Amino acid sequence: MRLAVIPARGGSKRIPRKNIKAFGGLPMIAWSIRAALQSQCFDRIIVSTDDSEIAQVAQAHGAEVPFVRPLELSDDHTGTIPVIAHATQWQADHGTPTTQVCCIYATAPFVQAQDLQRGLELLQSSGANYAFSVTSYAFPIQRAVRITPDQRVEMFQPDQFSTRSQDLEEAWHDAGQFYWGQATAWLAQKPIFTQQATGVPLPRHRVQDIDTPEDWTRAEWMFKALQEQP
Repeated sequence: MRLAVIPARGGSKRIPRKNIKAFGGLPMIAWSIRAALQSQCFDRIIVSTDDSEIAQVAQAHGAEVPFVRPLELSDDHTGTIPVIAHATQWQADHGTPTTQVCCIYATAPFVQAQDLQRGLELLQSSGANYAFSVTSYAFPIQRAVRITPDQRVEMFQPDQFSTRSQDLEEAWHDAGQFYWGQATAWLAQKPIFTQQATGVPLPRHRVQDIDTPEDWTRAEWMFKALQEQP
């Protein structure tokens, strides 16, 4: 079986209650649940949370919350992989074991069903452990600069100063929306960012991390612009 796991703990500090805060007319987490349902990729959609209010909202929008996430996996320092491994093992212990598991972040209002479908296809066709959303940097990272302690500027790669932009290799980064993985990889807690993973490219205009109030405002502008497209 294929499992979607949406991690959504209750302790967000920079944007309080951000997983269920209203965004675009719905609680934020509802957009991830909606995309998972529309993709028809999953036999089960689970929200992993330690918070009863988040659980109620998730269930109201079509997800299951069959367990309370353990406290040791609910602090500020717990990474994504142990949380998904826990849900994957819980499913194996309480029903049909999974073959593929997709982590979908609760704060990913731009995730789309067809992207989840492409991710599954890439995971299966590539033979990789993981397939996750990526997008390209808008500016060549080889031209990046740092501000030194004495307020001067220096390049990270000064040897690239004279290289034309079109001759520099394109760079990509994690889009922070979803991570398809083989169940065996999650259970073994194998790292994601290795050569055993493949990327699912997304356009930059549909990618926005939402970690700060400024991020939230920018995401609202982006969402409104996308809604107004013909």
